[in-house]
Amino acid sequence: MALTETARANHAALFPGHVSTLRNTDPELIEIFDNFAFDEVLRYGELDTRTRLMTQLAALIAIPALGEYRVMLGAALTVGVTPVEAREIVYQAVPYVGMGKVFDLLHATNDVLAEHGLDLPLPGQSTTSPSTREQEGLAVQQRIVGKQVVDGMYAAAADDEVHIQHYLSANCFGDHLTRTGLDLKTRELLTFSMLAALGGCEAQLRGHVTANRTVGNDRPLLLTVLTQLLPFLGYPRTLNALRVLDDTAPAA
Repeated sequence: MALTETARANHAALFPGHVSTLRNTDPELIEIFDNFAFDEVLRYGELDTRTRLMTQLAALIAIPALGEYRVMLGAALTVGVTPVEAREIVYQAVPYVGMGKVFDLLHATNDVLAEHGLDLPLPGQSTTSPSTREQEGLAVQQRIVGKQVVDGMYAAAADDEVHIQHYLSANCFGDHLTRTGLDLKTRELLTFSMLAALGGCEAQLRGHVTANRTVGNDRPLLLTVLTQLLPFLGYPRTLNALRVLDDTAPAA
């Protein structure tokens, strides 16, 4: 099997001048993968290259896939994902996949940015303070999830668990989702990608399918994202996420 011209062109656009060592050691697998990931799945749906790379970075953080992440981060910067956008993807991953997974990816991000000649730290993007983070986070949470749903979560929480609801409002939404650098629609798409890649988070993924639709990301877009994540996630997690999408936002 030879690389298709489309796969070759799309790969070259992401990695100009790069020759993969795997092309020499594992040519059959690389031809299969590149034809699939850089040609076949890209024919489905409409997703601009920058957004595709950002959702793939989010998924690779959640897996986590350190080596592939470094490679794809370089590609993302090549096609115009800004350093601040790349940094914000990593920061947003912290409340969704945990610092335990993000730690090495954050260091890798800083290494790649430094290799591209950037001085760190990058400009800050925080918009809240210790006194406003919970109030502003709750407002964003209610906008995305729905006031009735959020109120119900607080009301249903046991007395010894209600602090977790406050953490969700103040930390997850107040510290992270209120940041600039990425708009809310993009942030929700990244969250969808992370939860799909994590697996075992179907209840949360269901909620964020609804949240994505609330902020304007419809079923065709979510299905396109899943399709283009497939080569990196594999079929089991993709099919599990697809089931959630079908249950929550069925085809018309």
